[in-house]
Amino acid sequence: MTNILSPLAAIRTHSFVSVLLHSHRFPPFSSETGLLKQHKPISCRPFWLNKQSFSVFSKMNSVGASSPKEFPLGLDASLEEEYSSQSSLLQDFTSIPTIDKAWTFTSDGGSQGMFSMSQPNLLANKKRRYILPCHISKESTNAVSFQWAAFPIEMSNVSMMIPSPSGSKLLVVRNPENDSPTKFEIWGPSLVEKEFYVPASAHGSVYSDGWFEGISWNSDETLIAYVAEEPAPSKPTFTTFGYKKDNSTDKDCGSWKGQGDWEEEWGETYAGKRQPALFIIDVNSGVVHPVEGIGKSLSVGQVVWAPSREGLEQYLVFVGWPSDNRKLGIKYCYNRPCALYAVKAPFSKVEVHQSGTNAANDVSPIKLTQSISSAFFPRFSPDGKLLIFLSARSSVDSWAHSATDSLHKIDWSFSGKPTPDVTIVDVVPIVMCPEDGCFPGLYCFSVLSRPWLSDGYTMILSSIWGSTQVIISVNVISGNISRISPGDSSFSWNMLALDGDNIIAVCSSPIDVPAIKYGSLARKASVETSWSWLDISSPISRCSEKEGFLKFKCSQQCSQVTSLLSSRQFSIMRIPVRDISENLTKGASKPYEAIFVSSKTQSRNVCDPLIVVLHGGPHSVSLSSFSKSLAFLSSLGYSLLIVNYRGSLGFGEDAVQSLPGKIGSQDVNDVLAAIDHVIEKGLADPSKISVLGGSHGGFLTTHLIGQAPDKFAAAVARNPVCNLALMVGTSDIPDWCYAETFGEKGKTNFTEATSSEHLDAFYRKSPILHVSKVRTPTLFLLGAKDLRVPMSTGLQYARALKEKGGVEVKVIMFPEDTHALDRPQSDFESFLNIGVWFRKYCK
Repeated sequence: MTNILSPLAAIRTHSFVSVLLHSHRFPPFSSETGLLKQHKPISCRPFWLNKQSFSVFSKMNSVGASSPKEFPLGLDASLEEEYSSQSSLLQDFTSIPTIDKAWTFTSDGGSQGMFSMSQPNLLANKKRRYILPCHISKESTNAVSFQWAAFPIEMSNVSMMIPSPSGSKLLVVRNPENDSPTKFEIWGPSLVEKEFYVPASAHGSVYSDGWFEGISWNSDETLIAYVAEEPAPSKPTFTTFGYKKDNSTDKDCGSWKGQGDWEEEWGETYAGKRQPALFIIDVNSGVVHPVEGIGKSLSVGQVVWAPSREGLEQYLVFVGWPSDNRKLGIKYCYNRPCALYAVKAPFSKVEVHQSGTNAANDVSPIKLTQSISSAFFPRFSPDGKLLIFLSARSSVDSWAHSATDSLHKIDWSFSGKPTPDVTIVDVVPIVMCPEDGCFPGLYCFSVLSRPWLSDGYTMILSSIWGSTQVIISVNVISGNISRISPGDSSFSWNMLALDGDNIIAVCSSPIDVPAIKYGSLARKASVETSWSWLDISSPISRCSEKEGFLKFKCSQQCSQVTSLLSSRQFSIMRIPVRDISENLTKGASKPYEAIFVSSKTQSRNVCDPLIVVLHGGPHSVSLSSFSKSLAFLSSLGYSLLIVNYRGSLGFGEDAVQSLPGKIGSQDVNDVLAAIDHVIEKGLADPSKISVLGGSHGGFLTTHLIGQAPDKFAAAVARNPVCNLALMVGTSDIPDWCYAETFGEKGKTNFTEATSSEHLDAFYRKSPILHVSKVRTPTLFLLGAKDLRVPMSTGLQYARALKEKGGVEVKVIMFPEDTHALDRPQSDFESFLNIGVWFRKYCK
């Protein structure tokens, strides 16, 4: 199932079997130390766990009335001690900050850096966001120094920050709450220069989601184009006398607002998001204008200013998604058709000085990418002569929700207005079957606003390469591709920003917290280039120091995390495909990969318990990057087998397209083969294997415990796909059920009125088909507001297990969570319970 990039989050504790019958008291937690063992009166507890998220039998099974100490329902002394110790360790991992973004600005004596960072705030149940400035001085070819500010600056209620092209101004957007206005702030080097309030009657929240999101300064920094929610349509007003004709916005205790027409939204995580539209704000006056002519048949995003030319009209280029029929969920769904459009910008200087009305009325957008089914992330070359963009045409054409990308260019060196018959030239084509060790194709989920080296034609991108993320350079003239992060590194590398011709990146592994790297381009006498990578003192690595940024609660806790991670090791294994048939393509017959994390001192005779970790998608990938949650589980003494079964991204298009139509069989067999591989190598004890998966990973988890009922000691499924026949009518992406069940026939079979034959096919692909064979103790983690895999599918499976009997089941419901279960409290409570659950069955 298309998952929301976080590795599997979920699980709260619970009594013996739970099927949502009664509310339940649960041990309170402190944001400082984890579990509070000495429970305070309910009125003064820091009780941030929702009482209604648990359900159990009304009869207590472990704590009697004569107990000398009152334990929370379902906990005894040993279990409470387990929660206490694990929660303290999990708190240490949770506190590690994340580096989200970075920007650089030129200055005297070097350059300035600005890093956006975040850290969970458990009590507030949201992320605390910071800005940490630094001065960057390059002392020589082999030395660079980052002088970090003494303390970070918290950015409360900030939705977006966008520096201007010159770096002299900073736009700060604060989105509204309820019906309050959107706030735009223009910051200079030392003060707020301008402040504007845009009322809800002009537009709603500015999109900051990373997909529709688009904010772009024009070249002279006087105008800003952005994407925001179109104003909500007015609703009918009623009184005790009936309909009120004068539809006033004033509040009146003698009337009420009706609901009006229902409007479709963009699915999972887009609650309340109906129609993203394009606007421009004048930085000097604060006047906001909607960009006219686009119409409601397009939802827009990712806007950029086209290069300005003397005497010519100014244009905006944006991505448009057709939305006049059905808005299927779009989060992580790259198979939605989209195109690039150009539209004339309001406030055009040329328009103001032209006579007549033709120029002003010519506002219809021009579709630039007529011949391709997908186009997004538009970027202009520094000289303004090329428009570069990514395409997910393979995903759109095949209906796989994510697949291999391609890169294209359009010649923008014309005079006059753009035309719809432009020629699209391939820069990086789709790679079907990469040779061993060679470039597997593009898999990009973001592109810097200015991704160019100073030569004007070299583009720097982060992309997936097998089980790692790498940094590559693309020559947009020749199409040549180079891997510029170290080729011998099994770590994952993600580019944060460019500092001239230097790269600021973050590098991490499953056992190494993110570290900042500085890449310098060294030109050789020949045409070839090489890169050197320098270590930078990172804000995260300074956690163990007694000074500087983001100290942990004490140095002992930091050293505990460091010590635990230093005792672990990881490798990327290649797993041969079993039972290769003649029907498989060459790319689908190649080995797939699994990341194996274990103790350095593990004896071959005594293996640590093994947790098999399965990503969602299925067309996603588990990367060799740092995950706080998985590092926590590893530190408890488990080996991890993180399987990138065939159908995962990063291995070529043949491998991706081998899975649709074969879910529940090919992917299940790949996981079982990976498990057998480590058992045969003496790296795992077959009696101590558990499995953990979310979304499609939950689909695999529940399939595995049904198809291989004697193989697993314990299982955890987070928002799992358990019954496709139930899901198809309730999910925001019913097309996913068709694409993955029927393969290449899914697109033609798709209908909103599912036939009985299709329902039967869905059922036979589903884990619930094997529920009668399950004997594995299983935890279910369900988000009540999940639109992608509605909780009904997991709940039905859990109820079926309970009805069958003989299996311990826990169901934990998070009332306010969506598919990801990634709110700080939910994530913390989830992995604490995962750790305790696995400890119970896999000691």
